[in-house]
Amino acid sequence: MTAQIDLYGSHRNKLGESPVWDARCQRLFWVDSISRQILSADAQGQGLTQWDTPSTVGSIGLCEQGLIAALEDGFYRLDLATGRFMPIALPERDQHAVRFNDGKADRQGRFLSGTMRHGGAQGTPGKLYRLNEGGTVSVLQDGIMLSNSLCFSPDGTVMYFADSLQLCIWAYDYVADAPFATNRRVLIDTTPHGSAPDGATVDAEGYLWVAFVQGDRIVRISPEGKVVADLASPAPYPSCPAFGGPGLATMYVTTLWDTGGMFKTDHPLGGRMLAITGLPAPGLPEAICPDPTPGKSMS
Repeated sequence: MTAQIDLYGSHRNKLGESPVWDARCQRLFWVDSISRQILSADAQGQGLTQWDTPSTVGSIGLCEQGLIAALEDGFYRLDLATGRFMPIALPERDQHAVRFNDGKADRQGRFLSGTMRHGGAQGTPGKLYRLNEGGTVSVLQDGIMLSNSLCFSPDGTVMYFADSLQLCIWAYDYVADAPFATNRRVLIDTTPHGSAPDGATVDAEGYLWVAFVQGDRIVRISPEGKVVADLASPAPYPSCPAFGGPGLATMYVTTLWDTGGMFKTDHPLGGRMLAITGLPAPGLPEAICPDPTPGKSMS
């Protein structure tokens, strides 16, 4: 493998996360959680557009019209034309000790996102939620400190998920209509690699690509849990990868600059996004969620 790593665009995120490629408009979307922004640009990082969010934004997914966004207290739909956020389900509306973090759609087009504790280990435990058709939510996992690494096998039967502060990624059996993910087992213990796992994606061969945020690396992990490729990031604190661009052959990676807490860097590339080509396999298209029925809009 001879990978080439380039900078994507010129924007600098404070806390870049949740990149997702929309083949319909040939644009990449991602979030800057701390700056409370959702951003978008073309495959080369040009034509930057941004939307301000009414609260901290953890992750986004594609829906038929616009985006689904996991904001601080729950799930919203963003109308890209007007910039309005319409609440769908707010399971953490009265809980201020946690906020939503990493998220992704399953292969059936249902958006999942997990919460994380405010204030580290002293806060309230978080949960992994799934937004179901009709706007109901299911809790797939609880007792979580920092939800991350959410992604799915190509056939959708395996869910990968991490509690970053436990330094491991789990694999679960995932059945489309089941109320719970089952048979949790450790895919990989990241302790020997010197980093917590952050965001993740799966390529067309079923291998995971995971951001080792404290190790300044992006690694490729087999479905059996073995690291088979290891890329050094030129920017510190890589946070989340996603495939996009022509043929889904480019892996875009967000990085962190100043999270307001654990991570801060003076490196000139801190917060810049990366575009990586020359990888062993392309990515898979992200599922598009049906448009949910929103409640009262928020601007």
